[in-house]
Amino acid sequence: MAERRSHLILVGLILAALVGVALLAVPGSPAHKKPTLGLDLQGGLEVVLRAQPPKNHKLTSSDLDRSVTVMRNRIDKLGVSEPIVTKQGKDEIVIELAGVHNINDAINIIGKTAQLELYDLETSLTGPSISATGVPQARPSIYSLLASVQSLTKTGEPSAWYLFDAKKKVFAGPRPTKAQLLALPKVKALQKRLGKIPKSFKVFAVPHNTVVISCGPNNKESGCPNASGVVPNFYLFKHDLSQHVPQLTGQDLKLSGTRADIDPDTGQPEVLMHFTGKGGREFQKVTAAEWQRGKLKGPQHFAIVLDRQIKSSPQIDPNDSSLSNGIGGGSARITGLGSGNEAKNLALVLQTGALPVSFNIAERTDVSATLGKDSLNQAKRAALYGLLVVAVFLLLLYRFLGLVAVIGLAIYAAFLYAAILVFNVTLTLPGFAGLILTIGVAADANVVVFERIKEEVRAGKSVRAAVNAGYAKGFHTILDANVVTAITAMVLFAVASAGVKGFALMLLIGTVISLITAVAATRAMLGLLAGFRWFDNPRFMGAQGQQSARWLQIDFMRRRYLWFALSGVIVVVGAASLATRGLNLGIDFKGGTQVTFKTPKPQPIGDVRSQVAAIGKAGSIVQGTGKRYGSESYKGFQIRMRSLTRSEQAKLTSDLQDKVGASAEGLKNVSASFGRQIARSAVIAIIFSLFLVVLYIAVRFDLKFAVPVILAMIHDVVVCVGVYSLTGREVSTSTVAAVLTVLGYSIYDTIIIFDRIRENIGIMRRHSFATIANTSLWETIRRSLATTFITLLPVGALLAFGGATLKDFAFALLVGILSGAYSSIFIAAPLLTIWKEREPEYAGRRRAEVAFGDGAASAEAVLEEAEAAAAAEPAPELLVPEPAADRPTAASRDAKRERRRQRRRARPHGRAR
Repeated sequence: MAERRSHLILVGLILAALVGVALLAVPGSPAHKKPTLGLDLQGGLEVVLRAQPPKNHKLTSSDLDRSVTVMRNRIDKLGVSEPIVTKQGKDEIVIELAGVHNINDAINIIGKTAQLELYDLETSLTGPSISATGVPQARPSIYSLLASVQSLTKTGEPSAWYLFDAKKKVFAGPRPTKAQLLALPKVKALQKRLGKIPKSFKVFAVPHNTVVISCGPNNKESGCPNASGVVPNFYLFKHDLSQHVPQLTGQDLKLSGTRADIDPDTGQPEVLMHFTGKGGREFQKVTAAEWQRGKLKGPQHFAIVLDRQIKSSPQIDPNDSSLSNGIGGGSARITGLGSGNEAKNLALVLQTGALPVSFNIAERTDVSATLGKDSLNQAKRAALYGLLVVAVFLLLLYRFLGLVAVIGLAIYAAFLYAAILVFNVTLTLPGFAGLILTIGVAADANVVVFERIKEEVRAGKSVRAAVNAGYAKGFHTILDANVVTAITAMVLFAVASAGVKGFALMLLIGTVISLITAVAATRAMLGLLAGFRWFDNPRFMGAQGQQSARWLQIDFMRRRYLWFALSGVIVVVGAASLATRGLNLGIDFKGGTQVTFKTPKPQPIGDVRSQVAAIGKAGSIVQGTGKRYGSESYKGFQIRMRSLTRSEQAKLTSDLQDKVGASAEGLKNVSASFGRQIARSAVIAIIFSLFLVVLYIAVRFDLKFAVPVILAMIHDVVVCVGVYSLTGREVSTSTVAAVLTVLGYSIYDTIIIFDRIRENIGIMRRHSFATIANTSLWETIRRSLATTFITLLPVGALLAFGGATLKDFAFALLVGILSGAYSSIFIAAPLLTIWKEREPEYAGRRRAEVAFGDGAASAEAVLEEAEAAAAAEPAPELLVPEPAADRPTAASRDAKRERRRQRRRARPHGRAR
């Protein structure tokens, strides 16, 4: 009665929780919330910025913290809703702006260093940038500027390095050191392609304590001193803080006093700056000195420089006697701006302060709202179909128990949705993949318990007793399997890139909730139903008859070397393909630019490739995506090519619009160094996952149980990588996530089998380990196959109904799960048997079986013996010697030995090796 009351209370709590979920989910209710969609599901911008500290400056955590604060303040002023700005690794910041419209303006503002410097221009110019009479001299290119000062680079350490191509254009740079310049991916790719840097290319250094500063073009108001306003102009400035050059910096500015304004005299946009007390005094001192020089040499300039570009260079009029003591009041103006929007953006970056270090774009992903909507619909469809096919399978396999499991799945889905809303989880495309995969995890937990219940019913127990025993015995198996999956998810969340973190988080949340629903919700429902007489019917739940079909009761352990040989062939073929063909690494690893676009009408892929080559992108990889029309025509296309600059990306999208009427839907730009970091993170995740799994299994089972698990997991990874090499499918970050998931999920079946082996070790105390392993496999093989098939159902839905990203992810999961199911039965269990049979106790049992036989006429007899022993559940044995009268005599032992010898060939292990 007390047990029934506890079940009623638990069901009542679940119903109350479901009411709460309804209040959260139903529109119009006071507690209604909408799920937060990531930018890949609603469009927007994701950019990974990598810090580039100046020479002799070690990047610190406080530099990144300050940068995150500055960037977040800038984004807030842009008015973007719910931005995500987070640190990643030691030197990266990830920014996600879902729903942002003007992507290029946003990225320009967010990543701008805003390094403000104010120079007394004439006294700060040096070398060819100032004449003997003190007149500024501009150069039309950096090449011509630096070519004339290379003799000056022999003294002191150069402040920067450039690489110029044969046309005297900047090919790479600037970089603080020559080694860093030559290590750039662009330069290394050139060296790899040509064997060396061509002689026509030039490496120039910037002299010690100097910097190159640009001005223009078309910057008439700012007035690039003594230069044309048509082309960019370049100057060489002194930059020596010990000599107080530049004279002022952004540190001397009041951030709160800086704002965009309109010049009342000209009506042109401007930015007003207000100095601190110290900055105002220094500004007045510099302008007073300029007025004095101007009386002798003509008007002098005060250069306002932002990120090494002259924004304004106002003159100090020597004929204005009011300026004889300099400009007081602690303020200055930046004029000559192109538009009010430029003034607003410039004021914004000055108001939020300068970034402590500069940043380069390591990865950039643009997603259109249309593509995001399509991805969301595909993910929803895959999730719905995955849930439906799993529900149908459970109903067919377990009948009424299947109905209980389906209700449990519905409760699981409701709780998972509530967790997404309550914890404000941002749903991404990889996150949806994790959500769909956890459908299989939730169903697996029910399968483990239900198979246990059916075993107990077959052993002769009542349904009530079978339910209690099934949950009691199945709980440890469920716990072990789910903990290992959770370990993998946590490791993946800790080391993966931002996009994969969504998958890891959903997998972790789903695993925890599935454990609760399988153990609590279905347990309470079955506990209440078990009290009814109509429920106490084995046929009603599909528990009549034998557990396993005869064809499944093969001698797995005797044929173990056959299994090893089959795996060896597969591994060797995969390794040979890997050595000869390698992997088709996507831009996530090699770096480059990927553009996704659609055309109004289906286009033959050959025509699109020709048009892309005509645009000047010969050698690019063009693939059709989505539905195929006819033989080789598509509406969706994807181009992968070398990394493009922002201007090149803009020109490409414009040319695609003109040539094929295409509308760009997504753009992804990844540096090669970022790809290498992803690869390193994947290796670290694999190693750390293996270590944690070994630790957990060693604690829960035995260290000898852990080694076969690790070898089986390595087998699965090698097989998965080999299949990718053989099929030539592209390897992306989603592939890495899938392989890491396989590490945790392929062990699921192994845990189920090992848990039964551990249980049978205590029951079958006189049998060899091979017999124990065989019996355990016979008892669990239906469950192993069922859990594998149930997991493959939602994965198949991903493969059939998901978009391109989900299909790639599902393919890796499909290969890994099939390999994991195979390795659990044919690799892990035989390896454990080989190892355990080396122990003296099991070696003795094996010799005894070979010499005397075990009395089992067939595999079925062994299985029946184990089931009978499990059903009896005897009390712990007392170590009391048996009476002498009951002990067998020498004659009876000899007779029994002879009978066993005659039956030896019928035994599973009757032949000695």
